[in-house]
Amino acid sequence: VEARVEHRMRRATVLDRDEPPEFASIVHEAALRVRVGGRKVARAQLEYLLEATDRSNVSLRVIPFASELHVDMTHTVLYAGGVVPQLDTVHIDAPTRSPYLDAEAELHRFRLLLDLGRTASLDPAESLSFIQHLARDM
Repeated sequence: VEARVEHRMRRATVLDRDEPPEFASIVHEAALRVRVGGRKVARAQLEYLLEATDRSNVSLRVIPFASELHVDMTHTVLYAGGVVPQLDTVHIDAPTRSPYLDAEAELHRFRLLLDLGRTASLDPAESLSFIQHLARDM
């Protein structure tokens, strides 16, 4: 567990580079409501998300329970894309294994899922307001 946490912390420093990449995230309301570590920890996590969006290269969207669209993702997925789409890579963060996918069919499937996630989610401003409301209620 410590190695995974350390890796994630180092990975996050990429967002603070002089020329950071764009980072767009989509999270389901269910994940935001889980209180791992209790109310105080959950509130701190929500506040961290809000602070992260202060960066000009970071955006966050929330899929609310009220969304009528079902986005079939049960694990954390990182879609790393660039100028040459054939070099894109998907990383699925799962407890038992964390594969990297780069076959065109797999990339296409995840592009469609991310498009569906954007359609099902609130826009970034509405998402921030939503998270602020959740944090106040913690």
